Amino acid sequence: MSEISYRDAIRKALIDHLSVDHDAVILGEDLIPQGGSFGVHKGLDEMFPGRLLETPIAEGAIVSIALGYAMTGKTAVAEIMFGDFLTCCMDEIVNQAAKIRYMSGGQADTPLVVRAPVGLAKNIGAQHSQTFEAWFAHVPGLVVALPSTPADAGGLLATALVSRDPVLFLENKMLYPAKGEMADADYAVPFGSARVARDGDDLSVIALGRMVPIALEAAEVLADEGFSLEIVDPRTVAPLDFETIFTSVEKTSRALVVEEATAFCSVGSEIAATISECRFMSLDGPVRRLSSPHVPKPFTPPLETLAIPGRDDIVALARRMLAGQA
Repeated sequence: MSEISYRDAIRKALIDHLSVDHDAVILGEDLIPQGGSFGVHKGLDEMFPGRLLETPIAEGAIVSIALGYAMTGKTAVAEIMFGDFLTCCMDEIVNQAAKIRYMSGGQADTPLVVRAPVGLAKNIGAQHSQTFEAWFAHVPGLVVALPSTPADAGGLLATALVSRDPVLFLENKMLYPAKGEMADADYAVPFGSARVARDGDDLSVIALGRMVPIALEAAEVLADEGFSLEIVDPRTVAPLDFETIFTSVEKTSRALVVEEATAFCSVGSEIAATISECRFMSLDGPVRRLSSPHVPKPFTPPLETLAIPGRDDIVALARRMLAGQA
């Protein structure tokens, strides 16, 4: 076990895979100078000459080329510099990559990983601050990973890199410097296996991505008031591990879903609806959701703090739920 940053855990998973899979390649914009926009690829070009392929600013072409390479059975990693620009390669991901195994009758593998930084950061505006996990979770044939810790960032990427199906790997920008423990070897994390980040008895908080550490902070505040929150981190949103979520809700009888995305037609909405549909008799009150306001993300710093849920928002809503007022 070693302490490692979220950024370096992703880098480690890439290095470990490239070291044993000599056909694997990485494609994207500005991968080599300073290791890319977020420093994930620092030093990889020297370690693996010719296997980091610099591309023009053409997201559709990046994914198309990576997909074509993957269809030969070789692993391709396509990095989209900002998750917002996944909108520029929706056809390649949704209409092509997601459907190749089905349309080929299982004859074709698609070992494609599309990595993209998502979420609000500091002063990067409405076109660089979104998180689109719900769009891709809606599509059959895609795995969608949303890691919240270094161990999960490295572990889920290790699994993605040996998957024979396409994976959307969404990395929250604000988590890149976050540090945590990660095994030095055999650190792969399976898809569809949620993590109970904190045990509790009074309220289940199902948190996605960056909201996991924020929910853990809220749990600490409420613990001082005598309340015990259980924090569940799904880790992948397609597939979703509902059994772990249901087990938690059956124990606490209350559920709060927290996400950075806007609530309308979101992954959080699906989780809330499925809990209500499948575990209604276990609930002592309605499932509640906490998400970003349904507005474009602001650029100005004072408004940024209002643009996504924070610790105090979770604490306030949890208090009301525990008092039977929400």
